[in-house]
Amino acid sequence: MESLKMFLRTITNISDADFENTIKYFQSQHLAKNSYFVLPGKICQQVAFIKKGTLRTYYLNENAEEVTSCFCIENSLTTSYKSFILQQPSELAIQAIEDTELLVIDYADLQNLYQQSVVWQKIGRTIAERQYIVMEQYASVLCNETAKEKYLRLLKEQPSILNKASIADIATYLGVTRRTLSRIRKEVTQ
Repeated sequence: MESLKMFLRTITNISDADFENTIKYFQSQHLAKNSYFVLPGKICQQVAFIKKGTLRTYYLNENAEEVTSCFCIENSLTTSYKSFILQQPSELAIQAIEDTELLVIDYADLQNLYQQSVVWQKIGRTIAERQYIVMEQYASVLCNETAKEKYLRLLKEQPSILNKASIADIATYLGVTRRTLSRIRKEVTQ
C-alpha cells in the first residue's frame, strides 16, 4: 500500500488519515502472465494501480489484428477508461505481459470516494487530466515522429518494455512492421 500512497501524493497531499480511510476500498489482485484485466466486449468495473509487473492495452483493427496502444508499468494506473466511466462494453483488452500485482478499486467504491472526499475529487480530476494528455501525446507521436524517433522515445521513456514485451507488440505500438522494427533496432545498437 505504500507505493499507492506515494503515487497519490504525487497528485495531492493526501493525509495519512485520508489514506487509511480509503485503503479499505482497494483489494489486491494477482494476474498471471497472459491473463486479462479487461476483456473486449465486457464492462470494465475496476481501476488498477500496478504495484508490480507490466500490462499492455490493445484493440483489434479492421483486419482483426491486435494493435498495442499502451504499455502500463509499475506505479501507474490503468483501466479501460471509456468503458469504466460510461459503464459500457470495452473496445480494449488489457493483458498482463508478465506476472503482475495490482491494487484494484471497483466503480461503485470509487464513486463513493468521490462523494465522500474532496481529496478524491481532486485525485480523480487530476488523473483524468493526465490521461488526456498522455493520449494526446501518443496521437501526436504517431502522426509526427518517424519510426526511429518513436523507438528512441520508447527506449528513453520506458526502456524496460523492450525486455518484457514481444517484438510484435512493440512494433504495433510504434505503428511499424516487425521487419522495420528489427532494422531500427539494428541501427540504434550500431
